[in-house]
Amino acid sequence: MGQLDGQVAFITGLARGQGRSHAIALAGEGADIIGLDLCGDIDSTTYPGTTSADLVETKRLIEKTGRRAVLSQADVRDYDQVEAAFNHGLEQLGRVDIIIPNAGICAGGKTWDITPPAWREMIDINLTGSWHAVKAAVPTLISQNSGGSVVFIGSTEALKGAENMASYAASKHAITGLMTCLAREVGRYNIRVNSVNPTCVDTNMIQNEYVWGLFQPDNPKPTRESVEDAFTATHILPVPWMEPIDVSRAILYLVGESGRYITASTLTVDAGFIVKS
Repeated sequence: MGQLDGQVAFITGLARGQGRSHAIALAGEGADIIGLDLCGDIDSTTYPGTTSADLVETKRLIEKTGRRAVLSQADVRDYDQVEAAFNHGLEQLGRVDIIIPNAGICAGGKTWDITPPAWREMIDINLTGSWHAVKAAVPTLISQNSGGSVVFIGSTEALKGAENMASYAASKHAITGLMTCLAREVGRYNIRVNSVNPTCVDTNMIQNEYVWGLFQPDNPKPTRESVEDAFTATHILPVPWMEPIDVSRAILYLVGESGRYITASTLTVDAGFIVKS
């Protein structure tokens, strides 16, 4: 018996990284999964995008837990695609109880050097894509009249700022505002809305030369190994970064019985990053 038996979660950006971890963790507690991912590269990022093979592997891993997975290739920037992917899953699984707008990218540069297309791409994916997910799924959550939970993926950059990260920080600050507004709107339906705000997580979003360079600006060829101490120095706890499962466990806390009275909150899981910095 899992704490989410009989429930269905809708997760965007689940082909790899955090999204895959969230899907497997929720499936492991009994939830069936509706999901989508772009399965393609993003122009403004320095790391490769997900692939259709990644999405197939996520489906396999979900089904390995014994749960069902209805996954689609779709772009969160296009509302029609998000709605179609959600409705495709709803037709097969019959309901939705949990919404996790997880799809996101990481890029940046000096505020005045970010190009307009790169700025729009960040906002369109991280912010508008999250809004598209809740726009598609929240009406069903309300109509079921059985409560539910929405968990946005924020960041420590949603609570502070950093050099060379203006577009990313702006998108995540906006997620905090979106989360709070939605929580006020749906609380009367016993729907809880929160965000998990992690420090750096060991995925492609931080393990790339652009982010490494932020931590070692004087090193022309930074590597994962060369920046580890610099990452560690930003935390109170002696760790350079978290694993995706650490974020997934925080989500489980919020969507399960343990989080039944938590709403409009930013759950910071950051190894002490905010306080130390």
